[in-house]
Amino acid sequence: MPPTPSPRRTELLDACYAYLLDHGLTGLSLRPLAAATGTSPRVLLYLFGSKDALVRELLARARHEQVRMMAEVLENKDKGDDGGLEALTDRLWDFLSSPAQRPMVRLTYEAFLLSLTRDPGPWAGFAGEAAREWLDLLVRAQSPDTPPALAEARATRALALVRGLLLDLLACEEPDRVAAAMHPRPPVTDDGPHPSGKQDTQAHTP
Repeated sequence: MPPTPSPRRTELLDACYAYLLDHGLTGLSLRPLAAATGTSPRVLLYLFGSKDALVRELLARARHEQVRMMAEVLENKDKGDDGGLEALTDRLWDFLSSPAQRPMVRLTYEAFLLSLTRDPGPWAGFAGEAAREWLDLLVRAQSPDTPPALAEARATRALALVRGLLLDLLACEEPDRVAAAMHPRPPVTDDGPHPSGKQDTQAHTP
């Protein structure tokens, strides 16, 4: 087991986490990690026990930090926000899709996919834990009058949309197209937007 947490251990964990956000998980090696954080592989092994243990601690840090920030976003209503599920999902999307969150989101997806491989190693369990934490956040943010099963079903559907579009954003870096899918607008006719999202052909029939 690693020694009792110390200021040096905390400092190195912060530095390793910053390195992970910049470089990702694939091909992570102790030697360049140690060099970038101003220490040695030997010190990292002493403080964290093993490379796998360090990776697990870094992934836990990533999950907890992201969940903390997401919780703050869901709690802080904008002016005119009715607090409904659509507004909650929009707030979550605006936060997660922002350029500032791109390194965190990329790391989350990388760990998510690695944890689903046949031999996940230190990433084992990350996908399930992250999925449950995100779901619980959005369930709790809904009105307490919402039946639990309905709140969970709605949150599951909303998060599937957010996760899918975030993956599209990471893959293609086309923020305008992806944002338009998140907030689709009805087509505009000569008479203005049609309430059903479809053009009124009868209005233009000779």
